[in-house]
Amino acid sequence: MNKKVHWETVYETKSDRQVSWFREHLDNSLEMILETKVGKEAAIIDVGGGSSSLAADLFEQGFADVSVLDISAKALEKSKARLGKRAAQIEWIEADITQVSLPENHYDVWHDRAVFHFLTAAEDRQKYVEQVLRSLKVGGHIIVASFGENGPQKCSGLDVVRYNPETMHNEFGNNFNLVESLSETHETPFQTTQEFIYCYCRMIANPKK
Repeated sequence: MNKKVHWETVYETKSDRQVSWFREHLDNSLEMILETKVGKEAAIIDVGGGSSSLAADLFEQGFADVSVLDISAKALEKSKARLGKRAAQIEWIEADITQVSLPENHYDVWHDRAVFHFLTAAEDRQKYVEQVLRSLKVGGHIIVASFGENGPQKCSGLDVVRYNPETMHNEFGNNFNLVESLSETHETPFQTTQEFIYCYCRMIANPKK
């Protein structure tokens, strides 16, 4: 299955409230980003953040250097429409996170809610981690939210990998220090619940430097 075609179809045929991962505001994500204590000039990337409200909420908090990456152009268009004129202040990246070339040693904060758990192939997870190692600054912060062990086995018709904080941290390895984790019971627009786990790590070393 072509991943881009799949996600373009999802965002072209469904509104925000017709997808299970929709949340009006990513409260836990925003709280963890604020807990990093990075300055308002910090470079933040939201991976898979296409139609999410997080970019708008970061602007409300005063952050000015925000990038949003998503494989779906349609998802990015929805976010741009939500932000209006402020959309021009964001860097929009239409790309597959396992294939994109991101700037080296650039980001202070890397955020991902509900992308990593779609990487069912070990090779893709390795590529993802290599992207982080390349583009996140040493000492930088990474926040990844995925389905927990009691979460769904599929989402949007695709298989997923479920995690606990330890297995998530293990995917990233000894170059990352696990700072905090939490579990969230996400209420979907369909009155069902999904378990998410959030892992906040700091990149303490980069073996390539």
